[in-house]
Amino acid sequence: MTDGIAEMKVYGLDLSYFTGKFEAFLRYKEIPHRRVELSASTMRLVARKTGLAQMPAVEMPDGRWMSDSSPMIEWLDAAWPGPAVLPADPVQRFFSQLLEDYADEWLWRPALHYRWSYQPDARLMSHRIATEMLHDVPGPLWLRRWGIYRRQLHRYIHGDGVTAATREHIESIYSRNLRQLDKIFATRPYLLGERPTLADFGFFASMFRHFGLDPTPARIMRDEAPHVYEWLARLWNARATRVNGPLHPAGSIPEDWRPILTDMGQCYLPYLNANALAWSKRHKAFDVEIEGCRYHLPVHRYRVWCLERLQALYRDIPPEAASTVTALLAETGCLAPLMQVEHPASGFDPDRRAPFFDPARVWSPV
Repeated sequence: MTDGIAEMKVYGLDLSYFTGKFEAFLRYKEIPHRRVELSASTMRLVARKTGLAQMPAVEMPDGRWMSDSSPMIEWLDAAWPGPAVLPADPVQRFFSQLLEDYADEWLWRPALHYRWSYQPDARLMSHRIATEMLHDVPGPLWLRRWGIYRRQLHRYIHGDGVTAATREHIESIYSRNLRQLDKIFATRPYLLGERPTLADFGFFASMFRHFGLDPTPARIMRDEAPHVYEWLARLWNARATRVNGPLHPAGSIPEDWRPILTDMGQCYLPYLNANALAWSKRHKAFDVEIEGCRYHLPVHRYRVWCLERLQALYRDIPPEAASTVTALLAETGCLAPLMQVEHPASGFDPDRRAPFFDPARVWSPV
């Protein structure tokens, strides 16, 4: 099904976490597209059309709009011919989706921390955003730079649990993922074998346009995880017509995925649970302890939806694969926290229309 996909417009920036992930997928699948650099005015257009003031967003030739990189990739992967990035094997498919969600959401905080807590990184990125995205905002360049820096610091550092007490733990999230990925990419080109899958694109989001390009974390990556640095270029350059090798044997996942899953069970899924419980009580913030580090964090409705989707994916596993998946989740400490909150209700996408969201639904309070 390729009608209406050719020459779609992708609204984003080439410094954007999720735009880089989505563009890498489009490049791999060789889907025709044209990036439209976001400005203040086009961001308002995206918000009206999708209900989400975020990037990337896609305007289809038939007038429909899509948003949110994960459901966009899943929809386009099924719609476009060629090797799928979602594995056909149900065990590998579920764990690829699980790793993608973890990489997307749990690495977000350290990625923003490195970008805005360190002065060389903050100076570079505030200048780029002020001159690229905010070029249509009146006022002197220094004022635009100062405004974007203050906004990002307030929203993503002080407003997202980054403090002197949590900083070391936040940076350990990056360093441990670097170590785990570097061991994997020392033995094979992609996470699941000889071609990229959804899990690769999930990790690519933070590793490419944040950790791999921002001065401070990029230096750490080059020094401590050169195989990861090499993988970034390999995935960005991959094309389905020439990179389509075999995956790990069906019905199983590589053993070296287990440390990542263990981190998920100890850190990410407990965070999702605390966030979902706070949302159910309509709190605006909550406290959670992760590996002995206490965080005070804002409630994110979207991450309630993340937990909803993960639980739905688990419940939808075909019977012939369910016992294998359940055993792997239990062995890595993921099963109990995955299902701890019964029926998290975000109300975010009740009609399951993603990536074609209903803007009115997205913005509604419940």
